[in-house]
Amino acid sequence: MLILIGCVPTAYALNRAMPDSRVEQFHVLGAAAQTALQKLAPGVPPADTRATVTTYIRIKQLQPDTISAVAELVGKIDAQVNEYGTLRKIPTAAVYNVRNDMYLVSEAIRVMFKTGVPSLNQATKESLTAYKGELDDATKYIPLWVKVSVAIALGLGTMIGWKRIVVTVGEKIGKSHLTYAQGASAELVAMGTIAGADMFGMPVSTTQVLSSGVAGTMAANGSGLQMATVRNLLMAWVLTLPMAVLLSGSLYWILSHI
Repeated sequence: MLILIGCVPTAYALNRAMPDSRVEQFHVLGAAAQTALQKLAPGVPPADTRATVTTYIRIKQLQPDTISAVAELVGKIDAQVNEYGTLRKIPTAAVYNVRNDMYLVSEAIRVMFKTGVPSLNQATKESLTAYKGELDDATKYIPLWVKVSVAIALGLGTMIGWKRIVVTVGEKIGKSHLTYAQGASAELVAMGTIAGADMFGMPVSTTQVLSSGVAGTMAANGSGLQMATVRNLLMAWVLTLPMAVLLSGSLYWILSHI
């Protein structure tokens, strides 16, 4: 988790590797999407378009000025990209606003498709889908170096620390060694829990789920728990998130000032 949270912030910037040749395509698709949205809700957009779209994404209920707000944001995105000519040339100070606008429009289109409101004809759906694809390519991506570094770090960590993990889970959670039946039960529970979390988009730790499953089988079997190990596991669970946030924030601050 430390490696993931330490590296992933890079993925939340704009995709500066996007070819300059795609800027014209981005402009054409943006203009088509804006025209389609303006036909759905002609009128003056609200004063604070970002707040209007953000509220729509949160409550998923269409307001009279929602569509015009989304259309206005599409126009702002297009103007900002055209101003600099390419995503690669957008100044660092402006990246946050540009990316935030792109994210809001992409999510608003996703909510429209999911709720089915407003009713969209086939041409409008195709136009918005194509534009959403361009927005996602610019914002929702992971650089290759991040994938490689995370894979190497996780692989090395597993190669070095696998024995300690296996011994802790199999022998130190309960007061007796893990039996085949307990192992199978814990694995089945972990599989179901992780599958359910994945279905609902909930971030969970496979190690924490499995450790909890093993502790449950030990308690059910009456063999008892080693409270020192359980205490250490609980402390690790509680401290991992704030420490990971502190590490990634510090790393980002250092790298951004180099």
